[in-house]
Amino acid sequence: MGVPVLNARARRAAAAALCAALALLAAGAQAARLKDLASVKGVRENQIIGYGLVVGLNGTGDRERTEFTVQSLTSLLGRMGIGVDSELVRVRNVAAVMVTAMLHPFARAGSTLDAVVSSVGDASSLEGGTLLMTPLYGADGQVYAIAQGPLSVGGFAASAGGSSVQKNHPTVGRIANGATVERELPYGIQDKTRFELALRRADFTTARRMAERINERFGATVARARDPGTLDLSLAPGWEGDVVGFLAAVESLEIDPDRAARIVLNERTGTVVMGADVGIRRVAVSHGNLSVTISATREVSQPEPFSLGETVPFTNHDIVAEEEPARLAVVGGPVTVEELVRGLNALGVTPRDLIAILQAIQAAGALDAELEIL
Repeated sequence: MGVPVLNARARRAAAAALCAALALLAAGAQAARLKDLASVKGVRENQIIGYGLVVGLNGTGDRERTEFTVQSLTSLLGRMGIGVDSELVRVRNVAAVMVTAMLHPFARAGSTLDAVVSSVGDASSLEGGTLLMTPLYGADGQVYAIAQGPLSVGGFAASAGGSSVQKNHPTVGRIANGATVERELPYGIQDKTRFELALRRADFTTARRMAERINERFGATVARARDPGTLDLSLAPGWEGDVVGFLAAVESLEIDPDRAARIVLNERTGTVVMGADVGIRRVAVSHGNLSVTISATREVSQPEPFSLGETVPFTNHDIVAEEEPARLAVVGGPVTVEELVRGLNALGVTPRDLIAILQAIQAAGALDAELEIL
């Protein structure tokens, strides 16, 4: 069977449909969920921290000069009814660690959290160790969780005869579901009818769009932008008794956030990241590199035979300056990021040269963007 051939009208229709589909995809790609742009005030994770001991190490624990490890182990044994002399304690199989975890506001007593264990002494590795029962405290000094269990270390370290090999960071480990919640945070939402949404990046236009989108979704004025970083939100009519469902419907709404024109420059690595809204006015750019090479040559001045002269060493310096021919090109008027990159690549601009060019364009007043240098 032959392959059917589309006529010109059908081809134009197919091309138009493809362009429309690409436009829809591009428009959808700009939107973001409200939950990715803002959060409900009070609904956030809280840091908890504790100090503990990791035991069972194969000679990779803290050294003898780490006194606080010896004191901690002696105190632990004393609470268990074992009296020992701290001068006789050797802690090569024990390491003092700090334990951290993130406590969700709706974590209930008995639920588990992941715990991160980090060495605070001079242990060389926590591989194969077990964390002893460690209370985790909040900022208010209360115990909110208890951590204990074997560590999972994503690395190793080994040494012998003066040679050593190491992969990743063996002095940091993780205990999956190793912390058990003992105290719940005093926060509830079932009886609340008013909420505050905090924008992760304050912006007047984005806050207004959020309020308009929420009011459009629920058919009532339930959201109002108080300032560029805060939205006042009221429980919509018909959602009484279903606060969780209401907030889930709010955070699933898609918003097209307004983004500031910004160019991020990292001079240490030569990395340049430009946003889609960056614009450049019409400007002429000329850029060339100047290389200066200085070389030193050690030579010796020998006197004539049977003369009274002395052998004298001296240094000759050769200086060579090379300047690459600079080409003048017109950029801007206005252009997109893709056109800007294409034009600068045509000049043979390297990333580090691009940083200098963008700074000069901004100084000339032709760059409609903010430069952020890391």
